[in-house]
Amino acid sequence: MQIGVIVNPIAGMGGTVGLKGTDGPDAVAEALRRGAEAQSGPRARRALAILAKRCPRARLRVAAGSLGQCWASDLGLDLDVVSAGPPTGTARDTREAIAVLGAVDMVVFAGGDGTARDVAGALSSGAGMLGIPCGVKMHSGVFAVSPESAGHILADLVEGNGRAGWTDEAEVMDIDEVALRAGRLAPRLYGLARVPVVANRMQAAKGGPRRDSAAALAAAAHECARACEPGALYIVGPGSSAGAFARALGHEPTLLGVDVFRDGECLVQDATAPRIESFLDDRPVRIVLGVTGQQGFLLGRGNQQISADVIRRAGREGLRVLATEDKLSTLSAAALFVDTGDPDLDQELAGFIRVQTDRGRFMMMRVVAS
Repeated sequence: MQIGVIVNPIAGMGGTVGLKGTDGPDAVAEALRRGAEAQSGPRARRALAILAKRCPRARLRVAAGSLGQCWASDLGLDLDVVSAGPPTGTARDTREAIAVLGAVDMVVFAGGDGTARDVAGALSSGAGMLGIPCGVKMHSGVFAVSPESAGHILADLVEGNGRAGWTDEAEVMDIDEVALRAGRLAPRLYGLARVPVVANRMQAAKGGPRRDSAAALAAAAHECARACEPGALYIVGPGSSAGAFARALGHEPTLLGVDVFRDGECLVQDATAPRIESFLDDRPVRIVLGVTGQQGFLLGRGNQQISADVIRRAGREGLRVLATEDKLSTLSAAALFVDTGDPDLDQELAGFIRVQTDRGRFMMMRVVAS
């Protein structure tokens, strides 16, 4: 089985600095100005290290330089390096890399929904794709749930010489980032892709009910808000479920950003990772989260502003999760996933957590390191 590898070096850079993505050169420049650091290369290397451990000397065709080769070198893999010219930091890099990879059975890419669009649009007919999740917004059904899961899927395919279950109906979704930064969610289906079918290692396309039950969610949020601990720092994640908590405190939330509260006062809205960390002191930290529809992610999808250091301070016992029973019942797996960027922290968070679904009502859900 001939496997090609492409890394989008700028994917995910906007997450920690509150930009909701890095589509376009202006967004990349602003992310760098705010101190963003590259995410996709190291995450791609985590996936490829799993493949190298299980399948030493596995053969891959990789794009040269930061588009692939840099992150696959020194792992003991057999690399066929192809050059597509100097990177431009635009979608053209992905399209040109696909072209020079030539005839491959599958392209493994490190990026987000924008990269998935570019890969799907440039693939030859019949070729498969697999995403290593690195972006801010990953609504498409072409991604593994974590870099490690992507590595294990790759190893399974190599060991089985490509014999695996496949579907040609994985949704490739993307969201208008300009609308997203203005607080409007504008998803669009761009097509269907061929991906491996691997239970518990591939994420579903984000979907499920478009609206939660307003009454149940509001009641759960008000009860959670009344239980706020004096002096504790409350970090409220994006989405309508977590946003209901902010409204219960008397504030309008940043629907697609992260807000910070203490003693009912809003300290900052649409905060970046460094700004959130600036509020840390010796007082407790609590993180209020919703659940992504269908996918079941708590951390690592759209809320990268909440850094691993902040999450570690809160711990699993410091997470406050709000979701309706309808949303939980439509998850693709009976679990909630975390992908903090720190595999050790993901393991620390694993276990069971109470999800508040209504006033006085809770469901126990398993937290799983993705």
